[in-house]
Amino acid sequence: MKPRNGACRMPAERIAQSPQVVLILSTFGTAEAAEACGRQLVTDGLAACVQVDGPIRSIYRWRDEVQIDEEFRLLIKTSPAAAANCQTTLEQVHPYDLPEIVVLDAAASPAYAAWVAGTPT
Repeated sequence: MKPRNGACRMPAERIAQSPQVVLILSTFGTAEAAEACGRQLVTDGLAACVQVDGPIRSIYRWRDEVQIDEEFRLLIKTSPAAAANCQTTLEQVHPYDLPEIVVLDAAASPAYAAWVAGTPT
């Protein structure tokens, strides 16, 4: 099957062999808090890149009530070696009682994975 609109897909066998990066997702109540956290993670060398999306609408149950809030999502790109320290820092600086912290392993191009790991290609 040909990808639509000229999109490029990485073959399955190449994905399995690709170097890995770690993606960490979290949400914050304000853009300023999200950006401050992202800046700290990059400045401290715990993340190669942090993207702030939003505002987004989150619908969730908290203390037996359905809540709808505007939030700002962080997409943190880090290396497997830095992921645990990145998560620990995120937990420490996050203002929420129970922050969303979702950690995903992801395949990446060798050059991008090397950049995330801080290794020149």
